Amino acid sequence: MTASWRAPRDLSKPLCGVRPPAPASPPKTCAASAVLTRPAHRGMTLCMIIYKIFRADEWAHLRTQGETLGAPVDLADGYVHFSTAGQAEDTAAKHFAGHDDLMLVAVDTDRLGDDLKWEVSRGDALFPHLYRALRLGDVVWAQPLPLKDGTHRFPAGYAEAEG
Repeated sequence: MTASWRAPRDLSKPLCGVRPPAPASPPKTCAASAVLTRPAHRGMTLCMIIYKIFRADEWAHLRTQGETLGAPVDLADGYVHFSTAGQAEDTAAKHFAGHDDLMLVAVDTDRLGDDLKWEVSRGDALFPHLYRALRLGDVVWAQPLPLKDGTHRFPAGYAEAEG
């Protein structure tokens, strides 16, 4: 069987009608986001946006290959690390301090199915971990994460996109 090739998707155009967040009108993650209320799941929804921070070469790999098992830390741990909107800025500060070649990649949890697990990690908080390759088709949007005065500048409105 021969592998088929397809041109990379133009990431400046919306995928499934969801555009990158804008200050005036952040995108919705899904039509009916049910908030989970059990103490262990407070702040999570059944359908929400989670984030992966990639270095430029990691992002380029996902775009050219169509999928990735993640960064070296993801390969070592056996899953792709993600953060919620409330965790992403701390993740950037802790694991990407001083890096200015980053992309913030947004993924809708509905696209990941049962391969997404919520597990206790930093500060006893639940973090999303993906136990399969991340596919380009899982990506809702991606935006540069520039470094200015030693701090990563997240896109305006990204946190409201969480649902």
